[in-house]
Amino acid sequence: MTGGLMSSPDSPNAPALLQTPLHALHVALGARMVPFAGYDMPVNYPPGILAEHLHTRAGAGLFDVSHMGQAYLDGPDHAATAHTLERLCPADILNLAPGRQRYTQFLNEEGGIVDDLMVTRPVGADGALSLVVNASRKAVDFDLLRARLPANVRLTILDTLALIALQGPQAASVLARFAPDENIGAMPFMSARKVRLLGVEANISRSGYTGEDGFEISLPAESAETFAKRLLAEAEVKPIGLGARDSLRLEAGLCLYGHELDETTDPIEAGLNWSIQKRRRIEGGFAGAGRIQAALANGPRRKRVGIRPEGRAPARDGAEIVNEAGAVVGIVTSGGFGPSVGSPIAMGYVASDYAAPGAPIGLIVRGKTLAASIVALPFHPHAYYRGP
Repeated sequence: MTGGLMSSPDSPNAPALLQTPLHALHVALGARMVPFAGYDMPVNYPPGILAEHLHTRAGAGLFDVSHMGQAYLDGPDHAATAHTLERLCPADILNLAPGRQRYTQFLNEEGGIVDDLMVTRPVGADGALSLVVNASRKAVDFDLLRARLPANVRLTILDTLALIALQGPQAASVLARFAPDENIGAMPFMSARKVRLLGVEANISRSGYTGEDGFEISLPAESAETFAKRLLAEAEVKPIGLGARDSLRLEAGLCLYGHELDETTDPIEAGLNWSIQKRRRIEGGFAGAGRIQAALANGPRRKRVGIRPEGRAPARDGAEIVNEAGAVVGIVTSGGFGPSVGSPIAMGYVASDYAAPGAPIGLIVRGKTLAASIVALPFHPHAYYRGP
């Protein structure tokens, strides 16, 4: 969900990079480490990004996402906490059931996206909501929340927790071995619960950002390395770095903050209409509601689209998109090679008149115009577990 790589830590006056609880394990596994959102993070391991990507699609990939921001909102009851969050987010949090999770966005007063995040309503904790926000935006997000919290709702930053993602078609069977009495395999997509893993209490959700079935596991930082090593001892599991995480989410047509999402972009342009439930569309009452409701009624001026370049040359973020007359009609926000689809792929924004699948476009790459076309998203089908 979060933005691109940071400048080198060797540059003058660069701040020292933070480390996740799994940092020593990444180094021991031979990871190539890079600065990312203020952290020293693994971009890939010795097998390489292509192998890691394809393994996640076939087996189970272990991702360190401990750099993300975890927090807890706690109020006198669910309605009070939900209404507090709904002032900033367009999702229906009030009707979020216990044990369920929802994807939404923090919005500014103009309807632009401050960040995208996951919100979970824990079972048995009335008045509580747990949040996971992007690493590069967590300071902004938490300041925004603090400025808007009423006296009876408290924000707690959970900086003593690690977060591990286990993604891929074998993820459920692997994780179930660590909690055989919990019936983890029956959890539906976007559900969450508390379990004990190797004697440690953890919060797990059946979610992730690869397009595959999988889980995110929040557990005490001091237990993270032991648990990660036990997962990696399973034959189906391999460590996966940021490089494959990015190519997996791009194939799945999922937004990345700082690329598809920023403070000038609203959720309707981004194709996130589905994340705004009917009650909120009608009632409004959230930051930037006027812009969102107008875009829902009249359509946005531009739309996020999938792009398939012809040939083998990829188009990277920042490449201009032109129509058949050569006029600029949009810009690429993410692009690269899709290992599972075997060709270059990209996402970007174009004027709504050019957003229909099949529309021919050109991409300006190194001063040349490459032929491409608009395609439907995702590039690779989602494999979320919806139930038996």
